[in-house]
Amino acid sequence: MRRVPGLPVKALPGWAAIGLTVLAGVGSAAQSLANAEMGERTGHPIIGALVNNTGGVALVLLGLLALPSMRAGLGVLRRTRLPWWTYLGGLCGAFFIVAATYIVPVLGVAVYTIAQVAGNSGGGLVVDRTRLAPAGRMGLTRSRVAGALLGIAAVALAQFGRPVGDLAVGLVLLGVVCGVLVAVQGALNGRISTVADPAAATAVNFAVSSAAMLPVAAVTGALAQLGATGWPSEWYLYVGGPLGVTITVALLVGIRSMGLLRTGLALVAGQLGGALLLDLRPGGPGASLAVLVGAVLTLLAVLVSGRAARGAPAAT
Repeated sequence: MRRVPGLPVKALPGWAAIGLTVLAGVGSAAQSLANAEMGERTGHPIIGALVNNTGGVALVLLGLLALPSMRAGLGVLRRTRLPWWTYLGGLCGAFFIVAATYIVPVLGVAVYTIAQVAGNSGGGLVVDRTRLAPAGRMGLTRSRVAGALLGIAAVALAQFGRPVGDLAVGLVLLGVVCGVLVAVQGALNGRISTVADPAAATAVNFAVSSAAMLPVAAVTGALAQLGATGWPSEWYLYVGGPLGVTITVALLVGIRSMGLLRTGLALVAGQLGGALLLDLRPGGPGASLAVLVGAVLTLLAVLVSGRAARGAPAAT
């Protein structure tokens, strides 16, 4: 992919990219909890997603005012004229958020998480083999396949003993599709980031995602319910959007540095670690040895998947 002078996108060292992505995973666990509780408190699951996207867009608008790099990056995108499908990453994110609100109550967190991680790991392997990957093509090595399988096994272990819900095959497959779309979203946003910068790619992602969420909210009745909603006063229920912006930027940097597969595995490690910390909060279910072991195994999967790597190839 063509580079734009004056807007370089630098790859981080492997250890720094892994650490940043793991922290993003911790933020993702907190974001999911905040959005779910917001939906429960307001009486409609889509309202939690709307609050998430509204907060993200508000932060992006502040970024447009405060960050010259974001404005410059958007200007570069206007001049570069990327293919239209490059900008559809936000649609994948909107689909993921909406689908999860309906899948989880039926399947339970355990089966949905395993299905989503399986789709993300498989999707990451496939996308890393195509020109869609912003870090360039990566080989289908034994270590990368082993890392993907180990990551799926680690998540399955982390859910040991939790309710599995009703095993509806169609919804399980939909969960796998959600995971694949997360990998595609990362690749598309990563291509925009390579041409412009992560701030501009984040702005595009939230603009497209929010535009897609509005008709969904209208069809499901969430918009009509906004006026009658009793809004909770706890500040932490409104942090989903800012966390989403931070997570998106971290993932863009991670994908550029180590590819989609390893970034996805590092994100899952952080999600499991974050879930463990959140379980220890007052009123939470308490610590789970299975989740702790799953988080450690997923970090091992990150290392295994990159064992044969010699650094991310340059984007072309």
